Amino acid sequence: MKLLVIGHSVEDHITENGIEVVKPGGIFYTALALKQFVDSGDEVFLNTAVQKENLNLFADVYNGFNNSLVKFIDRIPKVYLTLHDFKERGETYESISQGLNIDIDNLNSFDGILINMITGFDVSLMQVQLLRKNYKGPTYIDVHTLARGLDENLKREFRPIPDFDKWASSTDIIQVNENEMKTISVKQTELEIAQEILNYEVKIFIVTKGRLGARYYCKKDGEIISSYRSAVKTETKNMIGCGDVFGAVYFYHYIKTKNMEESFSIANIAAGCSASYKGINDFKDLKKDVLQRSN
Repeated sequence: MKLLVIGHSVEDHITENGIEVVKPGGIFYTALALKQFVDSGDEVFLNTAVQKENLNLFADVYNGFNNSLVKFIDRIPKVYLTLHDFKERGETYESISQGLNIDIDNLNSFDGILINMITGFDVSLMQVQLLRKNYKGPTYIDVHTLARGLDENLKREFRPIPDFDKWASSTDIIQVNENEMKTISVKQTELEIAQEILNYEVKIFIVTKGRLGARYYCKKDGEIISSYRSAVKTETKNMIGCGDVFGAVYFYHYIKTKNMEESFSIANIAAGCSASYKGINDFKDLKKDVLQRSN
């Protein structure tokens, strides 16, 4: 299997309980999850941008993939995250990277393309529309920070996403969390929003719910069906990257098996396990922990 993963790399400055730590972020967590699950013979291409001065943050994970599309730039974004127990984290940026180039000659050699809108500026609507025109395989978009605007102080606040109907019409699978969901439609209920998104010919619409688990919607014989999984019971030690882990594990298994239910279940367990990991090194046990909880 050959997979293309697109999204910005960022340097996270995370403040929790008054203490700041610096960690790799952005598409790093997508790659971190995939590293644990890919089989021999699978090839994952990363389309991202990195900075020589802090490459050490990413190298151990990125070196396990095909980096022919990785570009070096002068400065990747620094993201200042303030974590809260019962509300969405605060985000302020220092610099925004230019969009990523996806003018790739052999697009149809990929079995799937995953786009994680880490900064919201990773790719443009026009690029996604061109993908739809030129690429025959499945595409997956995690809405992520596309849901947040950018003010004069580089603070990111939720706002309605302009032209989201056009983004949706160019995508097969869309992932949002509950706050991001409110930025993609003026509809009020989750079901109404799901109906609208699926009417754009999106095949699968996924809503992650943090400590409450996740739900997906799709159409079967013209009717909307949904499936829900509650969150796995773990001690929460980490709230960064869980949605990225969910998307990476889901899309990888879906491309491999075409089984929505099985892929959804495994992704939900993987996201829960990632929330229980105190540090990045703990992710080496991700596949083992997921398989144990799946049995």
